[in-house]
Formats: sequence, structure tokens, C-alpha cells
Amino acid sequence: MRAPGGPEVAAGDVLLSVENVSLSFGGVKAVSDVSFDIRKGEIRAIIGPNGAGKTSMLNIINGFYHPQQGRITFQGKTRSKMRPHDAAHGGIARTFQNVALFRGMTALDNIMAGRTLKMNKNLFWQLLRYGPAMAEEVEHRHRVEEIIDFLKIQEIRRTPVGRLPYGLQKRVELGRALAMEPELLLLDEPMAGMNMEEKEDMSRFVLDVNDHYGTTIALIEHDMGVVMDLSDRVVVLDHGIKIADGTPDEVKKNKGVIDAYLGVAH
Repeated sequence: MRAPGGPEVAAGDVLLSVENVSLSFGGVKAVSDVSFDIRKGEIRAIIGPNGAGKTSMLNIINGFYHPQQGRITFQGKTRSKMRPHDAAHGGIARTFQNVALFRGMTALDNIMAGRTLKMNKNLFWQLLRYGPAMAEEVEHRHRVEEIIDFLKIQEIRRTPVGRLPYGLQKRVELGRALAMEPELLLLDEPMAGMNMEEKEDMSRFVLDVNDHYGTTIALIEHDMGVVMDLSDRVVVLDHGIKIADGTPDEVKKNKGVIDAYLGVAH
């Protein structure tokens, strides 16, 4: 898969590059001169203590924030600013630290909402739900049903998500992101608030998404066991500064990382 108008990126090549990016809010530096890359097909973790700038970095990648300095290159296309819907059209999907679903809608309808960008018929045809628009909806509904089967949530497909336990809501949100068929999937603390069983389930689905769909994944996660088990590479931020970048084994032995997590570096 590739973004419209973008070049094909082979597995192992750089899919997204962050170059000398800085972001400040008033006098507070959220991200300071950070550079790293994400390779096609990998699971890339972004970790760090609270306030390290991790979510700010995801917000920069998918266009919620615009950095004051630096640039982002995605599939060979360089930009300094991008709006969220441009990111979505370009092949970047996102889940959030706090579940962002339509609570009164069913799991099926929430995931179907992720197909909106893939629909070609205009609003008039969609409102009529007739002829070409109906045929298109049936096609997209088939794709959504495949995702529901993949995530093993068939039994709650008609349940309003506001009635679902937290772990299943997170799974539905993952399904909605997958419905966009992203080239790069950004996961902001996908295991936050989960018990051990729910974490194991979500970890398995993250690995399956990466393997089955070939989706490149960047994730923020506080559970270091999860990070070490899932990730191919890890970049570590602390107070908006990159302090380490490498394999999980390299990172967990890094003294700067140990100090940051123990709170003795500052």
C-alpha cells in the first residue's frame, strides 16, 4: 500500500523520518530537536517518563500539532505542516490514550465510520442509500465484517460501545483505525487501564496487525514488558529530548534511560 501520489516503500526502508523537530507551548518545550525514523513493516516504540513529549510527538506526526522547527518526511514526501485529515488521506491512522468512540453507536457502526475516507460516492448518494451508493456500502461493510472477525468481536458487533467494558472499547477503536487501511498506525497507550488478560489480548492483536496486514506501527506504551516483547526498535524521550534509540536490549541497558525512569537524572 502507498499514499496517493507517493512512491512505493519496500519493507525495511524508511517510511517516516522525523528530523530536528521542536515544539513549544509558550515557554515550555514539549519536544526539542528530536530526530528518528520508522521503517516499513516494523513495530517502533516511543517511550519515556510522564511529560517526556511522547504524545506530542504523535500529534506532530499526524498533524494535530505543527512544529516550530524541523520537518517530517513520510513516504518520500517532506512537510513541515499537515492537517489531520491530510494525514488520514495519506495513510496515517491513530488511536488515542483516552478512547475516542461514538458511544451511542454500535461497534459495527464505529468501525464503519473508519471507512468514510474510502467511500467515493458523494453525500447525496450516501443519504439516498440507493443504487451505486448502496453497492459501495455493501462492499465496505464486507471489509468491516472481516475486521470484526479478525479482532474476534462478532458477539458485540451490534452493541453500543458505551455499554462495552474498557478492553473491548479499545479493540473497537483499533478496528476503526484498521478500517482506514493505514500504512502507518499510531497507537497511543493501547494497553492503558487494562488488566493482564486484556493486555495479553491487545498485544497479540498488535502483533497480528503487523504480521497479517503488514502495517507499520508506532506505539506509546508505559508497560516496559509489553514494549520489550513487541518492539523491533525503541526511541526514548525525556523532557522532550531524545536520550536513546536502538533495539529493546540496547535501550534497557542504557544508563540514561535507567536514570530517567528512576528519577535520578534530574
